[in-house]
Amino acid sequence: MTPDDLVLTPMGVRFRGRLFPCSVGKGGVSRNKREGDGATPVGRHRIVGMLYRPDRMDAPAPWAVPIGPGDLWSDDMGDAGYNQLVRAPYKHSHERLRRADPLYDLVLITDWNWPDAVPGRGSAIFVHQWRRPGFPTEGCVAFRRDHLRWIAGRILPGARLIILAA
Repeated sequence: MTPDDLVLTPMGVRFRGRLFPCSVGKGGVSRNKREGDGATPVGRHRIVGMLYRPDRMDAPAPWAVPIGPGDLWSDDMGDAGYNQLVRAPYKHSHERLRRADPLYDLVLITDWNWPDAVPGRGSAIFVHQWRRPGFPTEGCVAFRRDHLRWIAGRILPGARLIILAA
């Protein structure tokens, strides 16, 4: 582990010498992540992308990519685009990245089950904004908005989100 890694601890996520409160999946932390279980998967997940809403904030880092109105994330296990960024119109099951709420205003994408997705293993483990303190996610790791912006301004592509078994 390096200071540039995001490391989940019982007290929150450690990054660059600071500790940030966070939320994890409603299914807890799991060694056997499955699509729809709400669990945050154990592992060392590389940060492979950063997306942001250009209509709501400035780019937090030079490598951040704007989220467009038609940007979606496929969660359809039967589709070739499973666990990939796809564009509307898209007939398969998906999650809209440009949401009405602020949860995905800023997203760090991990390499969980990506780029060669195994159907059923779970899609889209993101780092994003939380709904409120302690409110669980569907498997992602979530932070307070200002903390997420601070992290995003300092994290580099290839850094890891490290989730250890409890």
